[in-house]
Amino acid sequence: MTLPLPIRDPGESADQAFNVPLEPDIFDSVHGIATAQIRALTPARIFQRRSGTSLATSELLSFQLDLGRARDAVQAALQPASFLPELNRALSGRASAVLLHSAARDRREYLQRPDLGRVLDAASAGVLQQRARSIAPAVDRSSLAIVIADGLSALGVERNACPLVAALLPLLPADAWQLQPVCVVEQGRVAVGDEIGQLLRADMLLMLIGERPGLSSPDSLGAYITWKPLLGRNDAERNCISNIRAGGLVPELAAMRIAALMQEATRLQLTGVALKESSLPLEAGQ
Repeated sequence: MTLPLPIRDPGESADQAFNVPLEPDIFDSVHGIATAQIRALTPARIFQRRSGTSLATSELLSFQLDLGRARDAVQAALQPASFLPELNRALSGRASAVLLHSAARDRREYLQRPDLGRVLDAASAGVLQQRARSIAPAVDRSSLAIVIADGLSALGVERNACPLVAALLPLLPADAWQLQPVCVVEQGRVAVGDEIGQLLRADMLLMLIGERPGLSSPDSLGAYITWKPLLGRNDAERNCISNIRAGGLVPELAAMRIAALMQEATRLQLTGVALKESSLPLEAGQ
């Protein structure tokens, strides 16, 4: 069941997108509440309009549009030429960005060989090793590696990663956190951050990656937090905050949750199933 709502760009309804007049609902109300009001609460497909025993044309077109956008998001490539300058502005001089590539040579190989997206190619590993040799060890503060990968939605990265970084850095005081070079990885998966964090000898890894698109969210970003990243870490050793986007968890609130998790992870020196977000102070985790 569908809602003609903020599920398209920007906030465009199915009826607006296809210039289809609104069709009457099967039910004018449910327990006295108009179905239009219920649909306005969620991008989920509820109370879809029908024509006889079939879906209304506007509902079918809405589904096909969202499916097409999800497929496009999976296939789209990150645009480093525009993304890197925006990221450097968000970093405000606290760190510099470096462009890397996974062992997956292109998008087709990335989708067919998930294992190749989890490791850097030889050239990128060499670049990072050289950069790591020039970084002084952190003294009396934690070392943080931020990695940004296109994942399954470069669109989610391009729309949300820079606003999230800009909102997060003021919550991470320079006297408590030493930022390593921020690594942008093309054709990367979550585990590639472990290799990067290990090469940079980071205490904490923050992995920002485009999430698998849904029918109402082709532009979602996920954040994975790992204490002492090493090759071979598994998902039980990470904490995840997902659905970071304008129509879900907005970057500013996500930054607050990430900062709170990182602070607690540093205190306990662990992440994963042993670190519960519900144990954080309400004002930090809300």
